[in-house]
Amino acid sequence: MTAAASAGHCLAPEPNSIRLPSGQLHYTTSLGAQYSGDSQHLLSELVPDSVDLFVTSPPFPLLRPKEYGNADQEAYVGWLLPFAKAARRALKPGGSLVLDLGGAYQRGRPVRSLHQFRVLLALVDELGFHLAQDVYWHNPSRLPSPAEWVTKRKIRAKDTVNTVWWLSKTPFPKADTTGLRTPYSASMRRLLADPRRHFAPAQRPSGHHVSDAFDADRGGALPTSLLTVPTSSSNDTYLRECRRRGIRPHPARFPPRIPEFFIRLCTDPGDLVVDFFSGSNTTGQAAESLGRRWLAIDVDPGYATVSAARFPHATIQGGFPD
Repeated sequence: MTAAASAGHCLAPEPNSIRLPSGQLHYTTSLGAQYSGDSQHLLSELVPDSVDLFVTSPPFPLLRPKEYGNADQEAYVGWLLPFAKAARRALKPGGSLVLDLGGAYQRGRPVRSLHQFRVLLALVDELGFHLAQDVYWHNPSRLPSPAEWVTKRKIRAKDTVNTVWWLSKTPFPKADTTGLRTPYSASMRRLLADPRRHFAPAQRPSGHHVSDAFDADRGGALPTSLLTVPTSSSNDTYLRECRRRGIRPHPARFPPRIPEFFIRLCTDPGDLVVDFFSGSNTTGQAAESLGRRWLAIDVDPGYATVSAARFPHATIQGGFPD
């Protein structure tokens, strides 16, 4: 037995050997487990250098408190940093931390909060993370808010973009965009079908030299750093199961395509993905569907239990709440 195991730490070689002694276990699947408890403390029970990818969406510092809990803008950086520090300890040298951070306005003024940028600077300057890439999630279905500035006075555009910071321990984290290629556009398909007609290698006005290699069919278009993903689904498996059981779903659900993007980018099948603000456990569902091991942690035991609705074959501890 290793020193870590004898100290009661979580082990990660097999899916259901992942155990957090201080957490409340709600359910398991063949690939993962959902816990509730203090995420900062439970992260300390993970074996150092054992996690391939953290993907999480922390509660945002909105002006109105939410039922799932959210820190105010002034205290946000200081509140979030200890979680990131604990996650960094558990992250493999080539691993990544992905944080989805929504924006907010300052109280009483049509001026944006800078909290997500202050978080980024603190993660890099104080904790030693590297910003691998800034990614942006465009949600066209988001409701306009704050209503005062957007719909009443009409002095600000509707906010539809979240910043998603992709951070890493080293400048060269494990990553491969091959599995993220998308179908070519119609114009690119025409070019590939008859490159001599539609394309000539040349120096562009921007200074870039476009060579013959540009017209090679590489199986799809390269992914971009702008992810357009609506959150308007009202009839997915999770919501249908919640309605069937008469239980209340989590009010701020992460669309699966966001964690799927980073899971495909930063991990291989069998790697370990962790979400320490798991909410409705979209990250675990995405990891399971892609053959990755996963661990989910949420402070609210009710939401942790209800998230089992995403996993029809989960082994549930104690059943669903009334």
